[in-house]
Amino acid sequence: MGYGDYSHAAHAALAAGRANLPRQALFTQTSCHPLMNPHGVRMRESRDSADHPQSLAVAFALDVTGSMGAIPELLARRELPNFMKILTQCGVTDPQLLFLAVGDATCDSASLQVGQFESTAELMDQWLTWTFLEGGGGGQDTESYELALYFLAQHTDLDCVNKRGRRGYMFMTGDELPYPEVSRHQVDALIGDKLDADLPVKAVVAALQKKYHPFFLVPDQDRRRRCEKRWRQLLGDHVICMDAPEDTCWVSADIVALSEGVVSDVDALARALTAAGATRERVASTIRALTPFAATLGRDAAPQPRVVSASLPGRGAATGKSGMRRA
Repeated sequence: MGYGDYSHAAHAALAAGRANLPRQALFTQTSCHPLMNPHGVRMRESRDSADHPQSLAVAFALDVTGSMGAIPELLARRELPNFMKILTQCGVTDPQLLFLAVGDATCDSASLQVGQFESTAELMDQWLTWTFLEGGGGGQDTESYELALYFLAQHTDLDCVNKRGRRGYMFMTGDELPYPEVSRHQVDALIGDKLDADLPVKAVVAALQKKYHPFFLVPDQDRRRRCEKRWRQLLGDHVICMDAPEDTCWVSADIVALSEGVVSDVDALARALTAAGATRERVASTIRALTPFAATLGRDAAPQPRVVSASLPGRGAATGKSGMRRA
């Protein structure tokens, strides 16, 4: 999948046209849409085409339990066009988006929903708004995030990886922990795969990382205490703690731009955000969330240490054993 041209104007018009609709008029599904049912799906494909010869797969795995349903709504009403605007403005070519929805397989009726990779505004929007916002989840501190990780690792086929050795990106939103293992019984029931045993979530993440750069986005600072430590054990610096759910698309697009090297540092990102229409508040909160990750790439705009060449022995300033000039 992933054919057709993207139009930001068309995408923005779609979002603006339902800005004031009630949620039930925007997300009309009362159960899993048949085309988003993952059972029996062999592959979701991100393919190159004449329109998109350098396709780049981007998967949004959205927690749709009661505490997290605001993010899909924000994307559909306003924010998703901003994601695409930043990417195209920064020079990231041919992104193809896939939406997944995550619940809790121990109690929800639609704990995993999966769309298709798409390149046009209309089809991206279609899969997003076909999502069933079940609003369930269990009373514990876990959701079935690991099932989405498993599906992406085992049931997606990406030309960016196969042809160019260039991994895609996965952005998972959430505020809880994954279950420690992928249940073979849940995989059988929901996807149809027959596993010999349960899979440790760490092994699933390792398989996922062969195809994607995976990121876990915590929606605000209040909720980071619930889940940050465990997700950092799994994903390291790819856990991004945001200030507000409204930052989801800005943060995600900027991660791609930084990682792909199409912007030099967070100062350049701030300028790109401003040019794309982000408010001063959104620019500040996005850069604040991203600076720790940018530092791991050497793109946090921090001044580099100044190394002073040592003088030759017997001339000028004294030197220590390292050959560095003493203060």
